[in-house]
Amino acid sequence: MSHIVVIGAGQAGASLVARLRKDGFAGEITLIGAEPVPPYQRPPLSKAYLLGEMEKERLFLRPESFYAEQTITLRLNARVSAIDPAAKTVSLGGEVISYDQLALTTGSEPRRLPDAIGGDLAGVHVVRDLADIDAMAPAVTEGARALIVGGGYIGLEAAAVCAKRGVQVTLVEMADRILQRVAAPETSAYFRALHTGHGVDIREGVGLTRLTGTQGRVSGAVLTDGSELPVDFVVVGVGIAPATALAEAAGLALENGIRTDAQGRTSDPSIWAAGDCASFPYKGGRIRLESVPNAIDQAETVAQNMLGAGKDYVAQPWFWSDQYDVKLQIAGLNTGYDRVVTRPGEGQTVSFWYYTGDQLVAVDAMNDPRAYMVGKRLIDNGKTADPAIVADPSADLKPLLKA
Repeated sequence: MSHIVVIGAGQAGASLVARLRKDGFAGEITLIGAEPVPPYQRPPLSKAYLLGEMEKERLFLRPESFYAEQTITLRLNARVSAIDPAAKTVSLGGEVISYDQLALTTGSEPRRLPDAIGGDLAGVHVVRDLADIDAMAPAVTEGARALIVGGGYIGLEAAAVCAKRGVQVTLVEMADRILQRVAAPETSAYFRALHTGHGVDIREGVGLTRLTGTQGRVSGAVLTDGSELPVDFVVVGVGIAPATALAEAAGLALENGIRTDAQGRTSDPSIWAAGDCASFPYKGGRIRLESVPNAIDQAETVAQNMLGAGKDYVAQPWFWSDQYDVKLQIAGLNTGYDRVVTRPGEGQTVSFWYYTGDQLVAVDAMNDPRAYMVGKRLIDNGKTADPAIVADPSADLKPLLKA
């Protein structure tokens, strides 16, 4: 009987094994996860779960019983130490497991501060998994002083939760502005105003020189502008890197992640990859997407291809972020944009439309689901939108879909 092994029990891994069974695969499936809990949602970790508004069990993508019912062997708290592509085996502690096909859904790992500048002090946290949030939660109390390092979406979401809990928050971003790598100045300005309105001290163009500690625990920070801050805990949000160590050691081709073809196959024809760890062809180049929708869609396509579908994965990128009472929805990728058109709304509602020449390439919509929906459908279908209509808040956007 054929045996499919999946390494990585996150969103992509869970989606892949479920799709294998849904599509009629009757062979053996083993899903291996490093954490002691079944696959769970990550986005609520730094929001509802940290705020105490969501129980741990509600994070689970499916109840643990699902895997037994589907005869999926779920190996938790287990770390694969090596892959042998020639022998088609994976090593799990002292155990060796044979596979016919292997899928890598190993996800990504948070970048951490170097130990040399205090990254190893107690009270310095990253935001990636359940254990990270459980370790951080006791510190997030009213009156505590937090330093957030990094002004990307992870850092801003952490700042929002901390501020809502009454924490005194200072956020430092080494670049000239928050969200500089991922968004237009208009979106940066929107979220800067949102956070400062909630009492967050945002310092742009300022980095961290070092953290200082007392008896092994963080107690202060020295910034690149020479200022010093007393801090009770630190949240590091300086990006993530694809988890490729196993693939690299196994001799698989890498290119900003585990390199795959359009169907998700790696340089070894029996090994596949999906989710944050996978780099795949996209519009004449290569891309790696860090998002829940991509993890699900790509993993399901890979599952189909493991069963012989021969189907190229066509990414339709979209993302979201929740901060305070604002829901940001992003459609498309703004790479290479040369113009931004603003569609104003009432209160905190606004959307920013990115164009490359005359072509719409992305939309950032804040509390504006209609603008997001229209923009996403246009982008997914390769259409554009008349900037004059977009900029007129009284204009109905729906006719754009029929143009």
